[in-house]
Amino acid sequence: MRVSLQWLRELVSCDGPVQELAERLSIAGFEVEAIDDLASQAEGVVVGYVEDRQPHPDADRLSVCQLRVGPASSGEPCLQVVCGAANVRAGMHVPVALVGAHLSAVDLTIQASELRGVTSTGMICSLKELGLADSSDGIAVLDELLEAVPPVGTPVAASLGLDDQVLELAITANRPDGLSMLGIAREVAALTGGRLSLPPAAPVIPAEPLPVGEASAAAIEAGGLFSLTALTGVRVEPSPPWLQRRLERAGLRPINNVVDITNLVMLETGQPLHAFDQGRLAALGGKPADPAALGLRPARAGESFDALDGSSHALSPEALVVTYGDRPIALAGVIGGAETAVHPGSDALWLEAAMFSAEAVRRSARSVGLRTDASARFEKGLPSEVTLTAADRAVQLLQELAGARVEGRWLHRRPHQPAPPLQLRRDALHNLLGPVLMDGLQEDLPDGRIEQTLTALGCSLVAESEGWLVTVPPSRSMDLTREVDLIEEVARLVGYDHFASHLPDPIEPGGLEAGQQAERWLRQALCHAGLQETCAFSLVPAQGLMDHPPRLGLTNPLLTDYGHLRDSLLDELLLAARRNLQASMPGFWAFEIGRVFQVEGESLKEQAELAGVICGERRSELWSSGGKGRSLDYFEARGMLQQALAALKLPCEDRPSGDHPLLHPGRSAELLVEGRVAGWFGQLHPQRAEDLDLPEATHLFQLALSPLISAATRRNRWQPAFTPFATVPASERDLALVVPDTVTAAQLLSAIRKAGKPLLERAELIDRYQGSQVEAGSASQAFRLRYRDARRTLTETEVEQAHTKILGALQKQFGAARRS
Repeated sequence: MRVSLQWLRELVSCDGPVQELAERLSIAGFEVEAIDDLASQAEGVVVGYVEDRQPHPDADRLSVCQLRVGPASSGEPCLQVVCGAANVRAGMHVPVALVGAHLSAVDLTIQASELRGVTSTGMICSLKELGLADSSDGIAVLDELLEAVPPVGTPVAASLGLDDQVLELAITANRPDGLSMLGIAREVAALTGGRLSLPPAAPVIPAEPLPVGEASAAAIEAGGLFSLTALTGVRVEPSPPWLQRRLERAGLRPINNVVDITNLVMLETGQPLHAFDQGRLAALGGKPADPAALGLRPARAGESFDALDGSSHALSPEALVVTYGDRPIALAGVIGGAETAVHPGSDALWLEAAMFSAEAVRRSARSVGLRTDASARFEKGLPSEVTLTAADRAVQLLQELAGARVEGRWLHRRPHQPAPPLQLRRDALHNLLGPVLMDGLQEDLPDGRIEQTLTALGCSLVAESEGWLVTVPPSRSMDLTREVDLIEEVARLVGYDHFASHLPDPIEPGGLEAGQQAERWLRQALCHAGLQETCAFSLVPAQGLMDHPPRLGLTNPLLTDYGHLRDSLLDELLLAARRNLQASMPGFWAFEIGRVFQVEGESLKEQAELAGVICGERRSELWSSGGKGRSLDYFEARGMLQQALAALKLPCEDRPSGDHPLLHPGRSAELLVEGRVAGWFGQLHPQRAEDLDLPEATHLFQLALSPLISAATRRNRWQPAFTPFATVPASERDLALVVPDTVTAAQLLSAIRKAGKPLLERAELIDRYQGSQVEAGSASQAFRLRYRDARRTLTETEVEQAHTKILGALQKQFGAARRS
């Protein structure tokens, strides 16, 4: 938002330095990104008089001019300037840039030079070179531009309106009032205590019902209201200079008085308006313009629309269009149509003032790839109470500047319910904000200061015993909806730096909760096991790699390819693995801990998950494989995951499973934590591996994070227990068994630990073999068992008895046979 300081000072008294005002606005939430001093565009440019003009002796298109830039009585010699403009002539007043002047609009510093052998000591300027809109092809002729030409030698900046400063404000999404001069003026008044001088309210024009169909009525009521004001006797001509300057300083291009007035009212009030030519509407319908022919509906697929800016669009149902005779004449809230635009021959208008929903305008603008000043305001949300006031103000200006006559107004709006006043409790404000520092003392903010601050924003206050009943003005009804919003406004405008600081009493150090610490240790353990942590977007395409139910889509995605919430972490991990291998990386071992989103009925389920991919070679060390890289098999990959889980003392068991569509049917297992399924581990299905161009030895795992953290933080695991160092030696035995290949190592280890009590200290799997040396349907599993008695050294007989007991239990339970 570009704010003219001159215009602002007409609305509110703020005569202090502009830098101080900019700082206060920035602290209050309206960041001032830049201050544009327009006077710098014409610094060193003065009024000059062309005493003589002669053709250049060596160039047909150049002129040699003698310019007087001082009073005639001063006796100063004339400047000789070589000029290439075709409209220069003797006896005219022109803006002259003296030697040393810098024209910032074209980034040019004037120097004395020689053109085709003729010395030139200055430059006659065009409006474009001074940073102003210029529709001519030559230099600026001050006699034509100004009613009264200043004396020769006078700086030209003030006469051309370059005596202003423009503030570039960054307006946040929750402050649509900041996109209007009236809103900024109220903000400055509240900040500085300045007196407001707002334009008087325009006369209210009575309205009769707008005849619309049911579909159009529903579309109008979704936004708020739609009004048309019929005007006749309109003179379409260039706007007066003051109006053109205001638009130019705001960054808008003057067009004609009708369009310029609608833009001026938009800048002043924040409400976009649009004018239709009645004659062109009548030509479209083949009969006199009739409000009943107007409608509001979604566009049809492929429907054509020619916009005011000369662009043509094939519309989609995402766009909301204003129609006449069922033909699009405007893209609602975005831009008008070229067919019904106001032109120099227009004498009868329909002035549209409407309120469209922010969502509908946002979709329309995105569907055609346009973002206009009007759509930017509608997208932030505007109060419907301002719409008709803005229309009345525009009609008043059209009557004054274009000779318009009001023929009538039509209006359709949804039933309006005034918002109830908000209760602002004195104690709630003081408890939330604390005391202010006044003369070094801490005191509660006085009631008078609270009332002054809110009144300056346009609020009406009624005092009560506990505080006030506050009626919020329409311009702030979008963001002041709760008591805490009013308290925030008081704090913001008084200044946060004026409130006393309060520290917690007592001051206690913070720290991680047990669950947070366990999650951090889990990440570290996975990294220590050789995996890298990744972090992917939670927004993904509509279709994933797996045949899951449809993903939940966003209502207003920024990008189509990232418009849905992810339901799995593995999709991005697998794609990352493919990208790494295609980039000649030998392997990709990675995991991610993140949130996934799944639709269950009409509710959304959100949960944290751990997922990982072990794919290809590990290159961090090669000594264990004789210097040659190799991929892990199923059991080695599963052991890496177990190594990480063991760091948190998690009891994780495997249960064979073959029904997961992403996994190899014979090389997958459900992972049980404390007896409950927490996730799964397995090798990627060969067909999926081929489709993704990944190696066959690609292993995946996925676990819900909640049961892992819950199991890890149970008191018996989380609280470390002291165990004294052993003072007696241990005795180790290896036990190799042949068991059915359906028996898992976890089942065998559970039986071994149970049967080996109390002398068995540790049991671990060291080898598993299936092949020609064992019977089909069987597998050899070897375990290393460690025996110890903490009080004494075990004898060979005692160790053998415990070992035999374990073997007998395994033979009985699983039919195990000792492998010789």
